[in-house]
Parts: sequence; structure tokens; C-alpha cells
Amino acid sequence: MKALLLLLPACVLAQAPVVSGDAEFSGFIGGKPLVIRTTSRLAGAIDSVKWAGVEFIDSHDHGRQLQSAINADIDGVYHVECYNPTEAGSVVDALGPKSTSRLEMISFKDGALSTRTRMAYWLAPGMKSGGYAALNRELLSNHVLTKQVSIGRPGMDHVLDYKVSFTVPADRPHKFLQVEALTGYMPWSFSEELRFDAKTSTLIPLARQNGEIRDPVVLSMPSGTHAMGIFTPDRPLAGQPPVGYGRFKFDQAQVVKWNCVFRLKQSEPIKPGDYSFQLYVVIGSREDCRRTLEALVREFGAR
Repeated sequence: MKALLLLLPACVLAQAPVVSGDAEFSGFIGGKPLVIRTTSRLAGAIDSVKWAGVEFIDSHDHGRQLQSAINADIDGVYHVECYNPTEAGSVVDALGPKSTSRLEMISFKDGALSTRTRMAYWLAPGMKSGGYAALNRELLSNHVLTKQVSIGRPGMDHVLDYKVSFTVPADRPHKFLQVEALTGYMPWSFSEELRFDAKTSTLIPLARQNGEIRDPVVLSMPSGTHAMGIFTPDRPLAGQPPVGYGRFKFDQAQVVKWNCVFRLKQSEPIKPGDYSFQLYVVIGSREDCRRTLEALVREFGAR
């Protein structure tokens, strides 16, 4: 498989980013073209994934992309989104052309797209989520996300090899980290929710319910012609909760999503430093995804 990185002209902004995140990364899976796009608007987060001419990402504000994020406590206080470093930016970025997140590096080498982003907090100081106030004091966090993405891997075509590393700073210690290692927001047309059953190597329809399960999740068009799912070979640390594979539907926004979530909770502050995760995004037809998940489980074992 041959891949190409094409740098695109950066948009003219009132405050242009230090590093342009406008790029296209392309190749072929299943003999059909795959084009992945990152943008400066999203600080190098993935704005678009098109395979065989169909868009798989419902990119809208600065939260609905193929991207990564963290939720964490401060002094034992935890509420969803209240301390939420996010790759693509902040809720205050809305539909605007700029991101509060700061792209520090983007490169293409040896068939892989790499970025390093200092993540913005999802909420601005003083804002609330679910009635609870933001715990961050600034807009830009000291949490850094590094990702490396390549198309395919040896002997496996219908997959994005996706590595992420979160650098957790020491400025405000955490006792709980909820790591959304990767999430993909997808168009409403990917309405069929499936889980991969490792015992039978089949994709089984899921009852309509938001939340996480232990089996890899696939979201598919009802026709089965286009689908995307997620698998990780990583296991949780000893004594920590199992890896969660989530699927969600948002009726008002007409968008669906999957995610892969790790959690780390302990009585003493979590050690600052790098926390890395290996992910495989399966993409193609529903049957392509099933076969790829079967091969991944055969190689790495069921989680």
C-alpha cells in the first residue's frame, strides 16, 4: 500500500497557528481509495475519513471528530467534562476556524502521520456541564497528546494502525483518569450497532442503549456496504476496570459515535508521565470489519 501526505494551503486566520495542521493522508484499502484529512481548525485532529467516496466522520464543532480526550478529577472531585482536555479544541471554539488546542508538530515519515497537540479544556473556566462547574482555571491544558496513524499493517488491509500517547502533567495531580483513547463521530446513516463476538467470530446486533460493553463495537450502514469499528490489544493495568467499548446515538444532533475507554483509579496521586495505547480502527464493509476483527482477536486474543 502506498500512502501520500499532501500539505494544503492554510486558511488565512486572524491568528494563524504556529504549525499548520492542514494535511491529507491517503492510500488504498480493499483496492478502494482512502483519504484522511487533518485541519488547522482542529489542531491537527482528524476531520475527515473517506473510503470509496463515502464520508465516515461527522465533523461539526470541535468535539465531533476522530480524536482523543481525557476526563480527570481534581482533589477527588470528578464530573464528566469538568476537567476534560480534548484534542480538537474547546466548546467555546464552536464552529469557528480556530482551535484553542495547540498543534505543536505534524509530520509524515515511514508511512505514518504523526502529530503532537497540547489539548484545550473542553469547558472554559466558569462554564458548567450537567450543573457542575469547570475545574480547570485556564483554556489551554498542560496535557499533551501524541498520535501516529498509518493505513494498514502487514497482512491486514482494512485497518488504521492508530497509536496514542497522553503526557499527564504534574501541575494538578489526579487520582482518577478516564481516557477516551479514541472516539469516532459518524454520520446518522451508520445506524446499525454491532458487537464482535470472539467465540463465534460474528457481528451481533446490539439493543439500542447508549453505553459501554466489553466487546469491540462496529457501526455500520444497514446495507453493510460501509462500516467502522474499534479494537485494542491493550489490557487494563492490574486491579483497574476492563476496557470499555462504547456506542452512542444523539437524536437531536443526528450523529452516532463509538469509543474505546481506559480508566485508572487509585488512592494515591497517579504518576505523571506518558500513558500510551495501541488501537486498530477497522474500516470497510461490514464483512471486511468482521474478518479484520477475527484476525485481530486471533493475533492478540480477546480482551
